Amino acid sequence: MSKAAALWTEIEKRFQTRFPIISAKLPAYIELTRFDRPIGILLLLWPTIGALWIASEGFPDLDLLIIFLLGTTVMRAGGCAINDFADYQIDGHVQRTKGRPLARGALTRQEALGCFVFFSLLGFGLVLLTNSMTIQLAFAAVGVVAVYPFMKRFTSLPQLVLGIAFSMGILMAFSAQNATVPMAAFLLVLANVLWTMVFDTEYAMVDREYDKKIGVKSTAILFGEADRLIIGVLQILFVAVMWLAGWRLGLGIAFFGTLLVAAGLLVWQQVLIRDRSPDNCFRAFLNNNRVGAVIFLGIFINYL
Repeated sequence: MSKAAALWTEIEKRFQTRFPIISAKLPAYIELTRFDRPIGILLLLWPTIGALWIASEGFPDLDLLIIFLLGTTVMRAGGCAINDFADYQIDGHVQRTKGRPLARGALTRQEALGCFVFFSLLGFGLVLLTNSMTIQLAFAAVGVVAVYPFMKRFTSLPQLVLGIAFSMGILMAFSAQNATVPMAAFLLVLANVLWTMVFDTEYAMVDREYDKKIGVKSTAILFGEADRLIIGVLQILFVAVMWLAGWRLGLGIAFFGTLLVAAGLLVWQQVLIRDRSPDNCFRAFLNNNRVGAVIFLGIFINYL
């Protein structure tokens, strides 16, 4: 065993000795916040960090870059905690989610709610390091994050609410960097809402049959047999609005070239969901990480 490994083992043993309860539940908390599955963090990160890059014309303040990297991570963790708090009676009836901490009894609802509050306070503490406009936007963002998990009981468009939640970081990035939000930034917001509806509908297609049985609403159920067609329309609109946003923001050929690559990835998603099998729908959902990464790459190269 190396010295580093031996040191880590010793630290782990001391932590378990001094904090036995926390240590015993730590794996469950990691599952609750999805730190073991960072796809959600990445899907939230790409548009947020892309907006920061545009707002700063390729040179974001280092402190803001760190704030948004950490803020995206902690708010996604808090969002997962409040989601499981809301779905504690639902997750146990769905094959994909029946092993989640609350569904199997590894954590209580009170612990999940406490986790949400903890990470929300961490995120708010980070936002306090920015400016008043960004702080005001942060209040709205936390509000949307808190109500989203309950929307699937009242509306067939919870994916639209998630899109709004996933887009607040775009506005906050502009306000934090420049203390103002240009009108073109709202095109990025609109595009991101459309994209979020695409990937979260693909995600909902995985659980569609279970959701129908237990009465959970989603765009996957709402769209029915027209799901592939409507997803395709949303994908086209997403690319079109991103193209318009890039033109309004003065982005160059690197951005538009990578946007075409992203469009190709969206076409591949249509191939994956053609038979509507849960496994392939989930693969299509995961493919959106590449879409976000490719578009950010175009933004990054644009300012080199």
